[in-house]
Amino acid sequence: MKIGLSSYSLLADIQAGKLTILDVIQWVADNGGEHLELVPYGYSVVDNLELADQIKEKAETLSIELSGYSFPADFCKESEDDFEEEVDRIKQHVDIANRLGIKSIRHDVTAFNLEPEDMTIQYYEKYFSKMVNGSQLIADYAKQFGITTTIENHGFNVQPSDRVQMILDAVNRENFKTTLDIGNFLCADEDPLVGVKKNLKYANRVHFKDFYIRPYYENPGDGKWFITVNRNYLRGAIIGHGDINIREVIKLIKSSGYDGYLTVEFEGMEDCQLGSRLGMSNLKRLWEEAIV
Repeated sequence: MKIGLSSYSLLADIQAGKLTILDVIQWVADNGGEHLELVPYGYSVVDNLELADQIKEKAETLSIELSGYSFPADFCKESEDDFEEEVDRIKQHVDIANRLGIKSIRHDVTAFNLEPEDMTIQYYEKYFSKMVNGSQLIADYAKQFGITTTIENHGFNVQPSDRVQMILDAVNRENFKTTLDIGNFLCADEDPLVGVKKNLKYANRVHFKDFYIRPYYENPGDGKWFITVNRNYLRGAIIGHGDINIREVIKLIKSSGYDGYLTVEFEGMEDCQLGSRLGMSNLKRLWEEAIV
């Protein structure tokens, strides 16, 4: 088991010019992390091979493993030309992951920002075959590099555990699994303990985050709240400070025998460096304290 960070956790400081992605690698090493997942927001590597090589060299120098590479994707296209263009675009990201020496990627299958009417089972069924076909094409392409491709419970339409499982089963590739995000089930109003328990056996990587949760009839007012599929309220929290039953989630994961990467994703209102540091520290402490 290795605890590390998603670069997305420090996005606020990357966008503000306080940190570069190379600084982020140093930050992870200085704050007790063992690995870094690259999420190319605030920087890009697919069109910047020099930066990709610098990232790989910096990580090797500091003994920080590059555990994954996650990026948006959307196979839900009306035309075949648009679908093929998206597949070709994603293959370029697979190539860059291979250049970086990364053996696990996460691509989405639908757009993250969807209208409420597109968060439905009808939308899922309409584009299901394209989501499956696109995932098969990418998994088959990545296999030559020894890369495992994954989908996450992510993007509102493919966040419930059953919908993730349906795609995994239909794709039916040994190198196609899931990046299991313990918190994202809440975006579809599914209990994280239920989602984790159901999909843990398919996990290639595990994302840890925490949320404050308020029901649809208790508007919490201003702040970085967002709305779930069923109009409840969520706000990012430091791991261990929010409403997710983190201790029981850890027990489920630990008792399953999972021994891979645990990746902290911080997206709260607090200073991102503080939230990320406390998140890694709390996760390590709670993992060590958990008795199964």
